[in-house]
Amino acid sequence: MGTCKLDHSQEDVMNKFEAQRPFLPDEIKTKLAGYLSVVHTQAELNDMFHLLKKYDLSSATEKEERNKQMLLLLNKD
Repeated sequence: MGTCKLDHSQEDVMNKFEAQRPFLPDEIKTKLAGYLSVVHTQAELNDMFHLLKKYDLSSATEKEERNKQMLLLLNKD
């Protein structure tokens, strides 16, 4: 994934999560819903947004890597 110079709001991440929800594993869906109920740093929001972006179009290998990265962010707290 490339670097993006845009900052994504909590609402942007929530909207992207809702769009990708049907494609995400149950564990991530559950944790991400809780994660988005609290405020996070801009860097964390940007990272999560880009992990969710085009998740549905990713290969199985890419999804597996994104899942690992999402879980790292979700289990950080």
